Amino acid sequence: MTMAFEKSMRQQFADTMLTVGQEDPRLIVLIGDISHFILQPFARACPGRFYNVGICEPTIVGMAAGLAKVGFYPVVHTIAPFIVERSFEQIKLDFCYQQLGGNLVTVGSAFDYANLGCTHHCYGDFALLKTLPHAQITYPASPVEFDALFRQAYTSGVLTLYRVPAHQHGQAFNAEDILLGKGIRVTEGRNLTIVATGPQLRNAMEAGEELKSHGWQAEVLYIHTIQPLDVELIRASVRKTRRALVVEEHMCNGGLGDDVLRATREIPRVQHASLSIPNTFVTGYGTYQDHCETLGLTREGIVRQVRSAFGSPKGEVVWQR
Repeated sequence: MTMAFEKSMRQQFADTMLTVGQEDPRLIVLIGDISHFILQPFARACPGRFYNVGICEPTIVGMAAGLAKVGFYPVVHTIAPFIVERSFEQIKLDFCYQQLGGNLVTVGSAFDYANLGCTHHCYGDFALLKTLPHAQITYPASPVEFDALFRQAYTSGVLTLYRVPAHQHGQAFNAEDILLGKGIRVTEGRNLTIVATGPQLRNAMEAGEELKSHGWQAEVLYIHTIQPLDVELIRASVRKTRRALVVEEHMCNGGLGDDVLRATREIPRVQHASLSIPNTFVTGYGTYQDHCETLGLTREGIVRQVRSAFGSPKGEVVWQR
């Protein structure tokens, strides 16, 4: 696995909209007073299909649902809490209850907008959208993932969230390896499964290398689709290792950790641990990295969590079918 050139995620969003928009006249982009400049090529190439509705996010969602109703493929784009939390009722009733397809592309995942405080944080989005039938959730943390997942899902007929982070995991994946609903086994392991999503894959990979000196052979799984979840990949790994650590930038309640626990609960003698955001507000300002360090979402934090939750790898359990 090699390190990828980090074209910005938001630029990839704009580039994908331009390319797909020229291929498909049914694609329409609606924004909430954000990303104006980078979307101007789309606006020029696709006249009449780009709207800045302003900071009226419930209205944007309702407009998008109306467009979906008459056969368009709408894309709604703004900062995460203003789509998912402020507009949740419209998402629930206008899209999911009506069984309409659409696309929500957020920026500022978790606490990317650290300098603006918790009004701009969003670390419960997975949990909220998991309560809605007719919705799926993706978390692409490299440009190739966003492009591949969007192309696979934007016409799917269900509501799809693309949680677009500012930070990337730095791993280079091939487009053909990115499949909606399918995770990726990044490294093979024997006595520990680390399930990572979003930018935390970078820390999981670095921690896996450091853990080798402590006797751990970590199998790192990368999950870019939260719902539908690749349950079989996770179960197969945990049956082998009997230990699972989930690393995610989401609240501990309702996040990927809950899904992994549910998926593997019937496997005997499994130890579970989670490294996530506690059930509290992430207060204070600073930077994204400041919050990660405070929360233990770092390479060192993962190593500490493994040693705290699982002790040493001695006395390994043999994989039994």
